[in-house]
Amino acid sequence: MSWQSAIACWLLKRHFRPETLKPHVSVERARAHASTRIRRVSVPSGWRLAVCDGAGDAPLRGEWLEPEAWGSVARTMLYCHGGGYYFCSPASHRPLVFGLAARARTRTFSLDYRLAPEHPFPAALDDVLAAYRRLLADGTPPESLVIAGDSAGGGLALAALVALRDAGDPLPAAGVLFSPWTDLAATGRTIESNDGRDPMFCGAAIGRAAKFYVGDADPTNPYLSPLYADFSGLPPLLIQASSTEVLLDDARRVADRASAAGVRVELEVWPELPHVWHLWTPFVPEAKRALDRAAQFVRLHACERAGQTEPGATPR
Repeated sequence: MSWQSAIACWLLKRHFRPETLKPHVSVERARAHASTRIRRVSVPSGWRLAVCDGAGDAPLRGEWLEPEAWGSVARTMLYCHGGGYYFCSPASHRPLVFGLAARARTRTFSLDYRLAPEHPFPAALDDVLAAYRRLLADGTPPESLVIAGDSAGGGLALAALVALRDAGDPLPAAGVLFSPWTDLAATGRTIESNDGRDPMFCGAAIGRAAKFYVGDADPTNPYLSPLYADFSGLPPLLIQASSTEVLLDDARRVADRASAAGVRVELEVWPELPHVWHLWTPFVPEAKRALDRAAQFVRLHACERAGQTEPGATPR
């Protein structure tokens, strides 16, 4: 563990984990915390950021990170941010998204999907499917496209892959999942075994937080908790998780079941890091290395294609 990672863990244990120890999850406090965490993040050199507010002919909200010189990039990524389905936003996840997009040379649409509890399942999934289908309608070849996400967004990205396959849609080239939350029934063994080791969450908070998005649905619905899905026919997956996070089993069990179904899976378990440590780039060196690995995976599986639709065609 680097000294930078040790500091990140200490800060989380001091300021974030005490909130998850409380008997009730507060949506308002979580959203307030996320808003204070948003800091100025510079757009990578040679790239431009366009915020889509959902007005006009683009009702889906989010952020495009696009190259200024379009000829230098021919891949596309649809990114789903984490935050338990009830807080955070594309803005809170810019360090991760900017870092991954620039490394992978991939234009990226970071989706601002509807949040629970105001919009429970399947609202977030519906938004991801609509954005993906809009990308295809605008001329993005599926073989040049990757769906990625972290935490709840990682589970959402995986659920979208399952739903797209079941609907007969063309599938993207790959999926990238950072510390994915794939089991909203909260049955993973590491929810207990890593309780106290995870610098960010206590184990009991997982089941409490799940209720916001689950609503009245069955938490084992595979479009809600993709751990329970049939993974056959899915594209290659990269999964990265920390050895000490309570959601580790959500990643390991998906990797095992997907591999058994014949899916190409790369599971990386990084030692003693915070949940979605990638957000700490560029401060934490392990975050930079993990994003380097993810970018390599994206470049390997997503095809470049000259003459792809010019950027600026916003999902709607």
